[in-house]
Amino acid sequence: MATILRTWSYRYQWLYDAISGVAALSVGGEARFRQLALKGLKIDSTTKVLDLCCGSGQATRFLVKSSQDVTGLDISPLSLNRAQKNVPGASYVEALAEEMPFSDASFDLVHTSVAMHEMNSEQLSKIFQEVYRVLKPGGIFALVDFHPPSNWLLWPGLSLFLTLFETETAWQLLETNLVERLAGVGFAASDRTLYAGGSLQVIHARK
Repeated sequence: MATILRTWSYRYQWLYDAISGVAALSVGGEARFRQLALKGLKIDSTTKVLDLCCGSGQATRFLVKSSQDVTGLDISPLSLNRAQKNVPGASYVEALAEEMPFSDASFDLVHTSVAMHEMNSEQLSKIFQEVYRVLKPGGIFALVDFHPPSNWLLWPGLSLFLTLFETETAWQLLETNLVERLAGVGFAASDRTLYAGGSLQVIHARK
């Protein structure tokens, strides 16, 4: 069940940014956190990029620095309105991640930042299938999200954060092997890198 703090964080951009900024300190700050999933990827001006569940454009603003062909997708009109103001260099589409209005093999890169923990198991399966569909052969799905900490000292902080700001789907994600789920829809190879004592995972999955 969502708490009032979660509701407020989505309603008020300043609160969301403050919470995000504090949480990102574990990896060196907000800017570094928003670029974690992009490390090691080759992105140039012609790379067709989809920023999936783009929110208010927190990561989109870094993607447009490398590519001139970035599309942000989100289901929230409020978030998309903010994204258009924050990052006018991208184009935006209002749609569900489970039902993307794009042709097959449309993108070289699909990126998403701390959004998959918002989805239940059925939604994850549909989203991964859709990502696979809209990626070109050889394309990359890059994501960053929560992961069970390898350092037990980080469990109390992560548990408090999830309790205050997330729902049961975030806890379910901690029990989900995303690499296996991605392989199940056809991704040939997935590299996982852990950060912040194992509490964050970055996955690069290739079609």
